[in-house]
Amino acid sequence: MKFAAVLNRDGGTLRTTDLDAFRDRMHLALKNGGHSVDIDVVAGSDIVKALDNVSSRHGVDVVLAGGGDGTISAAAARLMGKKKALAILPAGTMNLFARGLGIPQTLDAALQSFAEGEVAAVDIATANGRPFVHQFSIGMHARMVQLRQRMEFGSRLGKIRASAKAAWATINNPPAMAVTLTVGEAEIVARTTGIGVTNNLFGEGHLPFADNPAGGVLGIYVTMARQRTELLKFFFNMARGKWRDNEHVEIHQTNRAVLKIQSSRKWRAVIDGELTNLDRETVIEIHPGALNVLVPRHTAWAKAA
Repeated sequence: MKFAAVLNRDGGTLRTTDLDAFRDRMHLALKNGGHSVDIDVVAGSDIVKALDNVSSRHGVDVVLAGGGDGTISAAAARLMGKKKALAILPAGTMNLFARGLGIPQTLDAALQSFAEGEVAAVDIATANGRPFVHQFSIGMHARMVQLRQRMEFGSRLGKIRASAKAAWATINNPPAMAVTLTVGEAEIVARTTGIGVTNNLFGEGHLPFADNPAGGVLGIYVTMARQRTELLKFFFNMARGKWRDNEHVEIHQTNRAVLKIQSSRKWRAVIDGELTNLDRETVIEIHPGALNVLVPRHTAWAKAA
């Protein structure tokens, strides 16, 4: 296969990686698998332009994207509904979508899996037409990201520490949002501290990622926790993947949901880790099998899907 790689030198672990040496290892690993690759290393400000270029290039079978959540989400958006496949180099902080695909979590192991990999179709979701591969969220998550962006960090561990500080600040001053959420034929009116809508249901017993990225449903997680002890339990359970152990979280699944904000206040949302303005009404839909991805050969969920 013909690969075209775009590496965000400012994103995730790539900012602290010897990219010249890594490019050599990438060429060798893919060549040994019978493939060829062109590699572009670009600044974060140029990532969208570079992805536009390679996703429209003739003769390319696989677009390999390396960077954080924003880079991967931008690449997936450009490949949605196309024959070209996306290969995800797990260079972000948590790499949750890559984990759900079964991609090894070290850069060199991921390269080896690409050399021997196979293409599978997975789901992608949209919020008012904007694609996302992991999660659309409002409330606490958006506040955490806003607070974290005001902090300085230069590494993966620094980002984790900043996230912990932002989470503690959010627990001590949680948002409260009046919303109407339409799930199928049901209409839910609630005052919530947070809602996450995910591209397939999160699995249990691990970090929040989908066990089956081709499951064909949105997961909807509505958080009713307001007191500090309730919020601490929520964050603790979330980190352990114990969603169903928390009495303050309602879980729904559907293929389409409509979220309406019952307030004139301007709120923010987070889409795959990136802050964006929140519309008064957001239509969220899942698109089964609309994204081709390169995954390790004999991946269990790909065979079961």
